[in-house]
Amino acid sequence: MNSGVPHSARVYDYWLGGKDNFAVDRHVGEAMIKAIPGLRHMAEENRRFVHRAARDLVVEEGIRQFIDIGTGIPTPPNLHEVVQEIAAPARVVYVDNDPLVLVHTRALMISSPEGRCEYVSADLRDPASILGDRPLLDTVDLTEPVGLTLIAVLMLLADADDPWGKVTALRDALPSGSCLAISHPTADFNPAEVDAAVAAATDAGMTLVVRSKADVQRFFGDWELLNPGVVPVSGWRPDDSNVDPKAAYYWAGVARKP
Repeated sequence: MNSGVPHSARVYDYWLGGKDNFAVDRHVGEAMIKAIPGLRHMAEENRRFVHRAARDLVVEEGIRQFIDIGTGIPTPPNLHEVVQEIAAPARVVYVDNDPLVLVHTRALMISSPEGRCEYVSADLRDPASILGDRPLLDTVDLTEPVGLTLIAVLMLLADADDPWGKVTALRDALPSGSCLAISHPTADFNPAEVDAAVAAATDAGMTLVVRSKADVQRFFGDWELLNPGVVPVSGWRPDDSNVDPKAAYYWAGVARKP
């Protein structure tokens, strides 16, 4: 862990009002807020999406086991808290490649007595290392439907890293009935603000890739998109019908494997 170099998880933690960040993270976070004044709201909307998606996957799709890749620093309610409130025996595996994230995850993410949480140190750039991890395989039965969540993490992979291929490898390893939830920042709604924020991140040495709706849809491959499809993150099955769906510059969607 290098406290002198900004890290996306710690910057995100700062936007959400967390304490697990350093001066360098706050500096980058503020530079990006200067570019996009509504950035804190967008971070909150992104979290609300994963809560709604997880809830619906448990209630409507019957999923009882989840793999969350790119976990980030814990901010309650976390994924396992959302799903285990509905289905106490649910199992969740959190995956991240940042040592700070894993330290906090192990300390703070405590499963229900009936369920289980596990924590895997692995990189999205190497799907095989995730899928072959023994604690993951001891927690998740890959012959039964899995909820795979990739929330605001694919933006950290450049096109040269072939993020579509990485997601395909993950999808191919999951059985029929599994679901994939994705959120991804975009410049489709306000290119000027987003370009300025990307520049601020790039100047700080961070990778931040924004993608179009068509590029985000590609991640779902031939899986069946659940209603309402790939939409602005605030517009995916919102709890509040008055929310402005384009106030947060993310695309989001959930799909089911046939």
